[in-house]
Amino acid sequence: MDDDVLLAEQMAYYRAGAAEYDRPYAAYEQLQRLLSAVDDLPIGGDVLELACGTGQWTPRLAARGRSVTAVDASAEVLALARARTASPTVRFIQADLFEWRPPRRYDTVFFAFWLSHVPPKRLPDFWNSVAAALAPGGRAVFIDDGPAAATDEEVLTDQPTPAALRRLDDGSEYRIVKVFHEADTLKKDLAARGWSVHVRVEAENFIGVAEPPSIG
Repeated sequence: MDDDVLLAEQMAYYRAGAAEYDRPYAAYEQLQRLLSAVDDLPIGGDVLELACGTGQWTPRLAARGRSVTAVDASAEVLALARARTASPTVRFIQADLFEWRPPRRYDTVFFAFWLSHVPPKRLPDFWNSVAAALAPGGRAVFIDDGPAAATDEEVLTDQPTPAALRRLDDGSEYRIVKVFHEADTLKKDLAARGWSVHVRVEAENFIGVAEPPSIG
């Protein structure tokens, strides 16, 4: 399965399912705990939020940072994010994160439940792009699903790229990239790239804080 085809299907899923996107945040107490955890994470200054979705995290980032630039490829979820976020310090951008490059650097790059949607072959370029987006002394802060969360997904087997099947209310089915990163493996991989990283497990999820390798 070509990554481009799978990523296009993933994008179609999030566009078609924008109205259903927020349901897990209302249904699962763990997600509410993760939202609250943002208040204790090292988030500040000018913040870049990757794959902001419907803006569940954006107001909390705005409360911590000087400014927030929130990026997502789906116009449908961005419309909901704009309606949710009234802060004048927040700017929304519609862009494909695999192609977009920020025009400036940020003190914090934040992404929640995005890392698991990045195909493994694209991870080196992804981490390089995050490093390039960080100002000196900046940090990447990320939250995602660990292996225990796989029990809540219809995981597709024998695929060249880890994937899961998602269904919407109208019965339509979409494949998405879904990589359930082991916390220890993620730490080792980032350390091998020269990052300083701490990852802690929170039930089925993990929270990571990472600083890129120094340049020069």
